[in-house]
Amino acid sequence: MDGDTLQQHARDRVAELPAAELQYPFGPDWEVFKVRGKVFMLMTEVTGDPIVIVKTHPEDGKTLREQHQDITPGYHMNKQHWITMNPGGDLEQVLVDDLVTESYLLVVENLPRAKRPVDPETFGQRRGL
Repeated sequence: MDGDTLQQHARDRVAELPAAELQYPFGPDWEVFKVRGKVFMLMTEVTGDPIVIVKTHPEDGKTLREQHQDITPGYHMNKQHWITMNPGGDLEQVLVDDLVTESYLLVVENLPRAKRPVDPETFGQRRGL
């Protein structure tokens, strides 16, 4: 998937997440997505390519980096807890959606219960299945 498509898929998924906000605290070159004031995704082109940076469980991040050449350690972030999705390879929309959602839920589950916009245990599960 090319970079513009990668970033647009990520933006589209964020638009579906309750209480997600876009801010520009680092200037116009960095899109920073937060939930209740906590960062869960960043996008930029300062590397020369349009990239998406998301939070992940360390074990999951390691596995993803091994399985996908277009997933690398988080650019300018903690390399254990963040990954970068790069354009040009085998990343599919469903994986991008899942990684954005997982990043969001990782942040939400660390919020005080009263501040959580969703229940991270049940968000996204289909009822009646």
